Amino acid sequence: MLSKNQIKSIQSLHQKKFRQQQGAFLVEGAKSVQEVLQSDFDVELVVATEAYYKENGSLTDRQRTPVEIASAAELTRIGTLESNNAALAVVRTKENRPLVAEAGEIALILDDIRDPGNLGTILRIADWYGVRKILCSETTADVYNPKVISASKGSFTRVNWWYGDLTQFLNQQVSAEAGKPVHPLYGAFLNGADVHKMPFGSGGYLVMGNESNGISAAVEQYVTQRVTIPRYGGAESLNVGIATAVLLDNWRRQAPH
Repeated sequence: MLSKNQIKSIQSLHQKKFRQQQGAFLVEGAKSVQEVLQSDFDVELVVATEAYYKENGSLTDRQRTPVEIASAAELTRIGTLESNNAALAVVRTKENRPLVAEAGEIALILDDIRDPGNLGTILRIADWYGVRKILCSETTADVYNPKVISASKGSFTRVNWWYGDLTQFLNQQVSAEAGKPVHPLYGAFLNGADVHKMPFGSGGYLVMGNESNGISAAVEQYVTQRVTIPRYGGAESLNVGIATAVLLDNWRRQAPH
């Protein structure tokens, strides 16, 4: 049985300040817990139904991860999902290490992506298209938010992220000789070049901006190529996750695999 202290500690991880204080976050649901147990994350505790543990106990046993058995009702009560009949895990957060795109590598830059669901979807899209590095502004949603982790469908275990001052980072990437970033910086705008006709380089950065306001002026100054997804119908805008997928798909069609 879970102790009152364990329950209190798990429930506190619903909030960012306690995730930061404890250096831990929650992973919920059958598939996501399986994924994190097979990843390089440090799993502190798994709380699972008896049925889930019988089916997946070999994963926790291999890592010597402590396991507590609970009912589906208890899992739902201590977690954030509307229903959870499988498991949740308490996992250590990773060090915020700087990331830089290597030659020929595609990386994402997220400028003030506020919605956790959108961020989780972007992690999943990045994983699908083989993008392993995501650089986030300090105002982008917390990647360890349970909604982000849930929306990523396990992809959070296969991508890396960094949070920091994007302007400072981009300024460091500018070539003193050329006066522009060493790698191409493609930015998503409503008035850019048609993504269907634009030739992409083999690597570089794709910048996606805020859901309402787009890419900030501070980041825009470093963009070397504005790109847009042409509109053929009457919709006012595209969801930022969908837009990321469309842009990456067009880039990947040209880039060597």
